[in-house]
Amino acid sequence: MHLVPLPALADNYIWLLHDDAGHAIVVDPGDDAPVEQALAARRLQLQAILLTHHHHDHVGGALALRERHGVPVYAPEDTRIEAATVRLHDRERITLAQPQASFEVIAVPGHTLSHVAYHGEGVLLAGDTLFSLGCGRLFEGTPAQMLASLDRLATLPADTMLCCGHEYTAANGRFAHEIEPDNADLSARLREVTALRAQQRPSLPVSMASELAANPFLRTDTSAVIDWCRRQSAESADRISRFAALRKAKDAFRA
Repeated sequence: MHLVPLPALADNYIWLLHDDAGHAIVVDPGDDAPVEQALAARRLQLQAILLTHHHHDHVGGALALRERHGVPVYAPEDTRIEAATVRLHDRERITLAQPQASFEVIAVPGHTLSHVAYHGEGVLLAGDTLFSLGCGRLFEGTPAQMLASLDRLATLPADTMLCCGHEYTAANGRFAHEIEPDNADLSARLREVTALRAQQRPSLPVSMASELAANPFLRTDTSAVIDWCRRQSAESADRISRFAALRKAKDAFRA
């Protein structure tokens, strides 16, 4: 299975997965034009569309692609996603014949209440729940919900490759460095991201092992995050409070 991030809109990624026989899946097509261009350039036939949540920058091109290619659209149970043909629930499994692929559906409320992620074929298609060195804003969910969602994703195999919905890594990294300035793994990741972006290359995908070592939102139980909360006079007695303090600080962060 080949994995291709397609830049779209301002800073989105639409994820294209295809096999050597020319069968393809797209994930979160906020715009149909980049998808059509990639399919034509690679001589691929679209077989399915996977959607993680209802935001327009993730679903905006899905209906046009569905009508043009006659393919199923897998999406969470949410009436705001009009293009869906197959509604999904937590722990269900999607099995496709072409390309031959299987994905577990993981409910990850927080960014939105109905948000799902897809895990399979060595990748995590996380939408806007988990970003490299960051996580999504809490537009509908609570800190407790988002932390529980991130906890589930953190249990996936370390070699799973994270594919998220936006190119936010450099900005997330600047915030992460404020939390853990002495984290050598984070510093190495920041150097890598700087080099990639200087070449106009995506900072993604990235392994979950890297994220567990460097992403502060996956590290709420570490001494570094606990110490940061105390320095900020933020509540640090429990992990939900620490996560909430991190998310609030990130919302206000400008660098």
